Amino acid sequence: MHIHFVIHEVFEGPGAFIDWAKNRGHSIGYSSVYAGETLPDTIDRIDLLVVMGGPQSPGTTTLECPYFDAEAEMTLIRNCINAGKAVVGVCLGAQLIGQALGAAVEQSPQKEIGVFPIQLTAAGKHDSKSAHIPVGCEVGHWHNDMPGLTPESKVLAYSDGCPRQIIAYTELVYGLQCHMEFNTALIELLIKHAGEELLNKGRHLFVQDAETLRAYDFTAMNKQLFTFLDALTSGYTNQQ
Repeated sequence: MHIHFVIHEVFEGPGAFIDWAKNRGHSIGYSSVYAGETLPDTIDRIDLLVVMGGPQSPGTTTLECPYFDAEAEMTLIRNCINAGKAVVGVCLGAQLIGQALGAAVEQSPQKEIGVFPIQLTAAGKHDSKSAHIPVGCEVGHWHNDMPGLTPESKVLAYSDGCPRQIIAYTELVYGLQCHMEFNTALIELLIKHAGEELLNKGRHLFVQDAETLRAYDFTAMNKQLFTFLDALTSGYTNQQ
């Protein structure tokens, strides 16, 4: 399989996604838009499109961020969906999927930065991509917003701070507001670029400090991501 990543910032990289892709022997392509790389001009080779996070929103314009073209990315997402490709969006990527399908991004009830548990909904317990996730599974978070919901979408997981953590838009299209791809290297980059985000812990219920983040072992959440991706790519292969 060929996996293509759209990366908006150096500190919002694929992390453990890369470990999974390499361990499974998949080929990998990148559009690191922050570095001036373009989006793919054809989707023919793409089997799984992964759109990563970033500080932008689906409403960010090219005047505000010249290297981020939300409309072009949403066109790429729609083209992949219409062609029967598998698509995963993480954080901003999940919000772009929702908006590409006509569901506007919304503000999350709580800002979340750190590692906090998620819980499966009834739909999540019956979805083959998420049913393996244990009760109270701890995953990463770094967001203020959350994806919009289409009439056909299903919320598979939620947290105390956000009611939309994993969303199934179709059997092959998933939005992850949470970050199961976090690893030590990514956390260091996020902390480096966080500015004042980690200085306001006292004003938010779900914001952890840098020391807490650095002390965390991300191995378990990465394994949950790998199982999710194995199930997704198996479903994709079975439909080809």
